[in-house]
Amino acid sequence: METSSKPARRVLTPGPDHPIFIEPNPRRVRITVGATALADSRGALTLREAGYLPVQYIPRQDVSMQMLERSDHQTYCPYKGECSYFSIPSAGERGRNAVWTYEAPFAAVSTIKDYLAFYPQGVDSITEEP
Repeated sequence: METSSKPARRVLTPGPDHPIFIEPNPRRVRITVGATALADSRGALTLREAGYLPVQYIPRQDVSMQMLERSDHQTYCPYKGECSYFSIPSAGERGRNAVWTYEAPFAAVSTIKDYLAFYPQGVDSITEEP
């Protein structure tokens, strides 16, 4: 009898060697493609991870979900978990897999559940306003 199973995925906890900080962003965050606002939020979270640039995570209720299309693409982060993606059809090829979300994030980053993040190159602008 042959069995196939996926190899166990590493689960790592943020710490001094790989810090992750998540904090509310007090500013209004707007994300646009063309003249259309995909997201407009005063409830964004800023995630700072190790040596990466800060990322704005937007609550789903502040995103025009009807403008997104779920994709089959998935990735895995040992610090955050399984990552799912959406495409932005109106952005053309650059909008492919331009939005990501951790729908069941690990406990250490559980506050990003039900939030979406956008690749800057997949949209026209990500702005922060007072």
